[in-house]
Amino acid sequence: MTKAEPALVVRGLCKSYPLPGGGRTAAVDDVSFSVAAGCSLGVVGESGSGKTTVARMLVGLVRPDAGTIAVNGRERTPRERGGKLPGPGRRRPGGGRTARLRRAREIQIVFQDPYVSLDPRLTARQCLHGALRLHGRYEGEAAVTRVGELLDQVGLGKREADARPCGLSGGQRQRLAIARALAVDPQVLVLDEAVAALDVSIQAQILQLLADIRRETGVALVFVSHDLAVVRHITDDTLVMRRGRTVETGPTARVLDAPADPYTRLLLSSVPREGWDPAETVRLRGELAGATRKD
Repeated sequence: MTKAEPALVVRGLCKSYPLPGGGRTAAVDDVSFSVAAGCSLGVVGESGSGKTTVARMLVGLVRPDAGTIAVNGRERTPRERGGKLPGPGRRRPGGGRTARLRRAREIQIVFQDPYVSLDPRLTARQCLHGALRLHGRYEGEAAVTRVGELLDQVGLGKREADARPCGLSGGQRQRLAIARALAVDPQVLVLDEAVAALDVSIQAQILQLLADIRRETGVALVFVSHDLAVVRHITDDTLVMRRGRTVETGPTARVLDAPADPYTRLLLSSVPREGWDPAETVRLRGELAGATRKD
């Protein structure tokens, strides 16, 4: 692999779901992007735009209907003979436990609500030990040392290390979720609305933590969010989604300061600010709806 090769390459990703009355609806339709090591991509859009489905396909929680996902040049979507993806109920080639763990180590995810993704019975220290043991990363004293390093990396002290999730604040739980994801040294870290449920001051701390981690480890970040201010702060590039499709992509500063697509302009006009006129947002939404009907 050359230095110029991206850590994550996504090409032609598609996912549809059946409708109760028949037919199917496209949740994700031909989405492509790449992220270099140590860089970050924001994926933004309204609810229902498909951004969370993309995040779940990246980590293997949702199986794509078509398209490829590759990490450091290695494809994560093995195909059957003839180049087709395995259908529902069909076992994927290379789908054994060893292959699944390898893919899990490549891409890790941090969810919006860490409380539901953490085992309430385990202390923070036990949670990290479990992640290391599952992936066979460290044993004995080496594991103890690595757990201490992870806790220190995310700013959790001895009291938090010996506490269960119910004894941690929302920000501390999110720090633990990030530490657990980093335990396997992933190449890509997906953050699905990872700061949306936190107070603004805690959001700032977590965003600074992620910036430090990216700089220190070279992990690539995919930051899924509806909060454009957060995306502006943490990402290098931004991909805007609407109804499952990409409507605009490029450097974050350009996309958010000089958007080319009417939908991106609508998203920006919907953010309250000094001199904000909600009537302008209503007008833009009406114009976009009219243009969509004509298409």
